[in-house]
Amino acid sequence: MFRSLFGSTSASESDEKELSLLDRLKKGIEKTRTGFVSLMDDAIHGKKEIDAELLDELEYSLISADIGVRTANEILEVIRERVDRKLVNDSSELRGLIRQHLLEVLEGVDRPTPVVEQPPAVVMVVGVNGAGKTTTIGKLANLYKSEKRSVLLCAADTFRAAAIDQLEVWGQRAGVEVVRQSQGSDPSAVMFDALQAAKARKVDYVIIDTAGRLHNKANLMAELEKMSRTAKRVIPDSPHEVLLVLDATTGQNGLEQARHFTNTSGVTGIVLTKLDGTAKGGVVVAIVRELGLPIRYIGVGEKLEDLLPFEPEKFVSSLFEA
Repeated sequence: MFRSLFGSTSASESDEKELSLLDRLKKGIEKTRTGFVSLMDDAIHGKKEIDAELLDELEYSLISADIGVRTANEILEVIRERVDRKLVNDSSELRGLIRQHLLEVLEGVDRPTPVVEQPPAVVMVVGVNGAGKTTTIGKLANLYKSEKRSVLLCAADTFRAAAIDQLEVWGQRAGVEVVRQSQGSDPSAVMFDALQAAKARKVDYVIIDTAGRLHNKANLMAELEKMSRTAKRVIPDSPHEVLLVLDATTGQNGLEQARHFTNTSGVTGIVLTKLDGTAKGGVVVAIVRELGLPIRYIGVGEKLEDLLPFEPEKFVSSLFEA
């Protein structure tokens, strides 16, 4: 179900729409399912005894999916412990154990979306250039509009002229207005104008694009902190969500970048893009485990509708069920 910043969405949402979302999710993680689950099933198939060779093959399948060494070791430790205690005797039971552990990891950091009593809800989107940040904003605007909410975009990535133009394109696709200034303008000033405009027009959502890279990392982080302070002066308690956009195809290489953003920007959730383009979708688990933050949305294609709300149960079910 879609995560709304204004409370729960309508219960009238049709079963047909839910089924469509599930089908798109399954299609979006098909490469990961084919790689990870097939490797795991091949290791288990036809074997009764749980021995060192089988555990090595399971470890390979887990790490190949980019689930992460830490989580892979945890899973293997649970299996060994249960085998030693005679709680598991048949290799066919291992699939269920692995599935359950992955679900527990994902649900362990899941947290409710903050509820905004009085609009506008302010969503700041951060991340390095190339991760799909601006594209995600366009798709997010489309999602909010599907909730019958009004949306205003803020082009606060003034470091690159191309970023402003790109946001304009996505704003047109989603049918929403973009507040912008010229390249080199103060990002906080652009955001200030956008928030004031949203209050005056009684807009429901303001989505703020931010720079992915400035002169150096410290400069970027200082800019993001300044923007957060400015937002609070205009709308107390904002930004209500700070979403960090990560590219799934970079795997765990993006984790170090992510840590810098989470340490300084008050990130509240992750958007994982390009999940359809990798067989290493297990990085979802690694990111959650390492950063202690929930995945809010996943990108599973290039279309405007290809940004899906992330639900741990549905993700794990889609991973293990064809």
